Amino acid sequence: MIAHSNWKEDEVFEGVAENGNTITFDGGSAHTHGPSPMEAVLMALCSCTSVDVLGILKKKRQPITGLRVSAIGTQAPAPPRVFTHIKLTYAVRGKLSRKAVEDAVSLSKNKYCSVSKMLEKAATIDYEIVYPDGEPEP
Repeated sequence: MIAHSNWKEDEVFEGVAENGNTITFDGGSAHTHGPSPMEAVLMALCSCTSVDVLGILKKKRQPITGLRVSAIGTQAPAPPRVFTHIKLTYAVRGKLSRKAVEDAVSLSKNKYCSVSKMLEKAATIDYEIVYPDGEPEP
């Protein structure tokens, strides 16, 4: 995997992956042109675990209709301002088995999500699962 970053203007940078995909990062305080690099790390964590959970639930033939993973990150007070704690909230929709969802989230956190495994070296990662459409079957 190869990537690079190009300075565009002020504190705006364009990240480029080897396949040409791009993302704009904004290191300024307003973040008007894109996420800060640390926001992008949280977004990557949410996306990484979402891919895992969705894939596992589909393999288990669970009728998932929606998934939103949110993250709240707490950073160290002084540089380097690494994440010290991250709370993930999985909002899952569909006529699902609670056990299937819990197993999928646990497998993502403990085995499959590369971003989570990297971040765990510096931060405690906790999670909760919520069901906006009501409690699932056991």
